[in-house]
Amino acid sequence: MKTFLFVSSVFLLFVIGFSSPAFAEQASGKPAWEVMSDKVCGDKLCSEINSPNETVTLSSIAYFPPPLKQISQGTDPSHVTCTEGKELVLKQSSGLPACVNFSSVEKLISRGWAIHVLPDYINENNNSEIFTVGEYITESENVTYFDDVVGYLAKPVDDGNYPGVVMIHEWWGLNDNIKEMADKLASHGYVVLAVDLYEGNVATTSEQARVLVTSYDSERGVENMNSATEFINQNYSSEKIGSIGWCFGGGQSLNLALNNSEVDATVIYYGSLVTDSERLSSIDWPVLGIFAELDKGITVDSVNAFESSLNELGIQNEIEIYSGVDHAFANPSGERFAPDASQDAWEKTIVFLETNLQ
Repeated sequence: MKTFLFVSSVFLLFVIGFSSPAFAEQASGKPAWEVMSDKVCGDKLCSEINSPNETVTLSSIAYFPPPLKQISQGTDPSHVTCTEGKELVLKQSSGLPACVNFSSVEKLISRGWAIHVLPDYINENNNSEIFTVGEYITESENVTYFDDVVGYLAKPVDDGNYPGVVMIHEWWGLNDNIKEMADKLASHGYVVLAVDLYEGNVATTSEQARVLVTSYDSERGVENMNSATEFINQNYSSEKIGSIGWCFGGGQSLNLALNNSEVDATVIYYGSLVTDSERLSSIDWPVLGIFAELDKGITVDSVNAFESSLNELGIQNEIEIYSGVDHAFANPSGERFAPDASQDAWEKTIVFLETNLQ
């Protein structure tokens, strides 16, 4: 029995020593992240199990290379795999991937430490026909509406006084997907100006998008969007104007609402939220919010807090949280595209804008 205990102890010490970053670095002559792996015990990291009463099933332990090692082996940052119980984000400062606890994602994004990671843009047949077209035939053109910034304007061919909509792109920029959405919305009887907050730049990979979104100047962005509303009002005499945006653009749609008293309706698709009642009190019109149950950055709790603040202020609102879908589910050119939820959200958007703008 003593021999068995001695051998077991030596084996345990060997395992502990081999698992430490210092030992790994000394043994290989490489940085610890190149040779170490996170260890998972059931649904937790083994390092997070503190209670002696918690049992660990050895067969449930899995090993995953750390994010930087995966990249060094040729994995794209947006396809890095995290251990169970962790979510992949990108550090806003460096663009490098990080695997963090689910409970930390929202806080890190709201503090500006991290940003969402989305699969690379897929520019191909994207099933966008599910987004219904209205009765109007449309025409489109590129227009300069702010300094030398060029946006995409779509409107009905027939003369008339139509409500205006400022459309705000995702973190990819003003790409073909957003332009197509502008055409589709215009066919329902709107003058739609899809703004370009990246001022001529468009991303197709998550790394390119990260560079653009982290260099984005929020104050200039507000000037950009305010100029878009002025352009519509001055050139098309729209009596009412609304805004709509997805992801990055969803947050900017809310940002426009907080910085422009001329808006009459705001649509937010899973954008960053403000829950402070004092800041939200400047809104004096209806708000439609479309969100995803599985979104780790814009969580259900934060959406509920946003809704509660709007209700306390007496701001008319419709908040929809779609079950079983994740952030960016309404982008037909993304891997998270959920056709049924997207179609339902689009129909609610059309009804909301018609009710409040026409």
